[in-house]
Amino acid sequence: MRFNSHNQGIGHIYGTKSRQTSVGATSFLTGNARMASLLPAAMRMASLQKDCAAALPPMFGTCDVLSFEDTQLVLATPTSAVAAKLKQQLPKLQAALQKRGWQINNIRLKVQVTRSIPAVVHTRQLDFPQTAVAAFEELGNTLPENAQNASLIAAIKAMAARRR
Repeated sequence: MRFNSHNQGIGHIYGTKSRQTSVGATSFLTGNARMASLLPAAMRMASLQKDCAAALPPMFGTCDVLSFEDTQLVLATPTSAVAAKLKQQLPKLQAALQKRGWQINNIRLKVQVTRSIPAVVHTRQLDFPQTAVAAFEELGNTLPENAQNASLIAAIKAMAARRR
């Protein structure tokens, strides 16, 4: 188990998106006697997730540890294509995990396409006053026309045209 020295022993669970979420989860688990018994298992799974990610950084970015029981590790992959690529790397992963002290005799892959999609960030379009649009048009017309400025001039003129 990996605990931070501050926050009265509450640790960051690797694999959570933010430290605040992680600390909140561990605070909840330690706050209730029944739930506190889950903390060692959660920390063990988080540690295994971290070790898997360290063994296969580019490949494991989209995969998650589902379970680890009786020396069998089950990994979730988002697509069958990732599972096929990862299947080729299983001996390397198993050897790396065994070097780190995990007793793993078998690794199974499970395709789970329910992985959450990142939230779409909507950007707000700025409203320019007409004086600003006119200033951009003037800038686009007064910049020296050469190869260096060609894309800048085109971008400024296109932006001014969209804002009219």
